[in-house]
Amino acid sequence: MIFTNPRGAPELACDHCGCRWVDRVKGTCYECGAPVPAEAQAEFVRALAAFNARRKLAQENT
Repeated sequence: MIFTNPRGAPELACDHCGCRWVDRVKGTCYECGAPVPAEAQAEFVRALAAFNARRKLAQENT
């Protein structure tokens, strides 16, 4: 599950309990210990890349 924080950046959250405390190194939730699927982690990486591209474009246009 991916949330967007107030600044617009994506945040990876646990699909099981919904908390935003995910250990991306171990691939588990800090709160409930559920594994975070590789697909969710890959989706987060894509969302982060898109966010960074939008930020870079906005900086170039100022």
